[in-house]
Amino acid sequence: MQLNGAEIVIECLKEQGVDTVFGYPGGAILNVYDELYKHRNEIRHILTSHEQGASHAADGYARATGKVGVCFATSGPGATNLVTGIATAYMDSIPIVAITCNVGVSLLGKDSFQEIDIAGITMPITKYSFIVKDVTKLADTIRKAFRIARTGRPGPVLVDIPKDVTAAVTEYQKEELGKYIPDQPHMNEEEIGRVMSMLEASEKPYVFVGGGAVLSGASGEVKEFVEKLDAPVTDSLMGKGAFPGTDPRYTGMLGMHGTKTSNYGVSECDLLVVIGARFSDRVTGNTETFAKNAKVIQIDIDPAEINKNIIVTEELIGDVKEVLKILNKRLKQQRHPDWMEKIRSYKEKYPLKYHPDALTGPFIVEEIYRQTKGDALIVTEVGQHQMWAAQYYKYTKPRTLLTSGGLGTMGYGLGASLGAKTGCPDKTVVNIAGDGCFRMNMNEVATAARHNIPVIQVVINNHVLGMVRQWQDLFYDERYSATVLRDAVDFVKLAEAMGAEGIRAESQEQFREGFARALELNKPVVIDCQIDSDDKVWPMVAPGAAISEVFDEEDMAK
Repeated sequence: MQLNGAEIVIECLKEQGVDTVFGYPGGAILNVYDELYKHRNEIRHILTSHEQGASHAADGYARATGKVGVCFATSGPGATNLVTGIATAYMDSIPIVAITCNVGVSLLGKDSFQEIDIAGITMPITKYSFIVKDVTKLADTIRKAFRIARTGRPGPVLVDIPKDVTAAVTEYQKEELGKYIPDQPHMNEEEIGRVMSMLEASEKPYVFVGGGAVLSGASGEVKEFVEKLDAPVTDSLMGKGAFPGTDPRYTGMLGMHGTKTSNYGVSECDLLVVIGARFSDRVTGNTETFAKNAKVIQIDIDPAEINKNIIVTEELIGDVKEVLKILNKRLKQQRHPDWMEKIRSYKEKYPLKYHPDALTGPFIVEEIYRQTKGDALIVTEVGQHQMWAAQYYKYTKPRTLLTSGGLGTMGYGLGASLGAKTGCPDKTVVNIAGDGCFRMNMNEVATAARHNIPVIQVVINNHVLGMVRQWQDLFYDERYSATVLRDAVDFVKLAEAMGAEGIRAESQEQFREGFARALELNKPVVIDCQIDSDDKVWPMVAPGAAISEVFDEEDMAK
């Protein structure tokens, strides 16, 4: 049948099973929005307050559901406002498709009004970026964009469409979406044999789980592998929930704000099995000393991650789930009672702890855990509150912590929480923010109110840029340059002005009552939690130090 380009865009989205699009219209993309209006009963559109909110919402939708998130923007500034969200998705391997429209083909390259080479700008931060100048190639390009976004190591793809292409007409033929079958691992019997020998010879193994285990849906295989290997487990920020945080084998996060147990254990182990993690500098600390006593096995879908930051002993390339299926079939039950007892003694000796009586970030996170019974989707911004959310909420399932790990994007969480709640309407969604992060994209509270998306926004308000100030306190002789936010901004009034409920908490009891009320209201709520400006995230590893040099507040006092 004959369709114009805008009709093809919408039909292709329907082919891909897209039920929600986040975006902001403008002149260049009007044809697509006009067609979207005709299909508003099939594809829901969430009008965000800013295009960056749309890209973060698409990201949050993808992380929470496992499906490809979609966002729309017009040309020029509309398109460039997506860039931070696209880069956030790229760093964390999140599948989104960003569709932008541009000036007409004849106006490209002439500095036309609101023209920008968005395909060129996003080339380094996408798996692929397209500009479609021929309507006959539009349907195939959109299908290819979704396929690239979701296959292999996932990631964002951009499709830029000149306005006259959205108006041009061509023949369109519907295609059925095929079932995704992961690629089989690229490894031979010799490699598998060497890995099996290392697993069976180890006396002090440790398993380190990253975001790849979440993306591949491998939580069941991870648990089986860990139990067969009889090993303790640590994770990265992105790996939360791939292994249950309530399991006795779990020792907490690894790295700069990881637990002493995990940092000491990985430093002492003789074998480190790394599942879908990329050895971020926040995890490794000083790479010269990282796991220096251990042989390292890295399982990853992306060959580019092998030996990039840490030289490994053996690698297995492939989808984590598929690789672990093979290993689990061959691995016989191992026993390491002395090693497991040593790790258990570390957990007992070095628990996470905080001041019990004041309203603090750790208390807030633990109270959220108690009241949601560990069954919420937790979204965060970036900073101290992010680390507290990683440390004190026990994630038992994958896709339950949504956070910007690689890019560290302040302003990410509120938009992402809207995407998560839209994709998972039956789940309680809580965005935990610092006051500095909340200021960046707090306009999305209006989006939540406009579309009646009942997310709970918890602002851990210390009136400073907490993590930056913590570094200034510890490493810059308390020179608090541009990190103090004490002004007249009232987040409760601001929430009410935007159509949400505003609650202030200045004590533990006020937060308990306020959060319980937020759970009952079923509408957007902002809880402004007043905490001390000098609260810090403990433990900590100084930048450039070995993770075995982890220290906490008691160590500082000594």
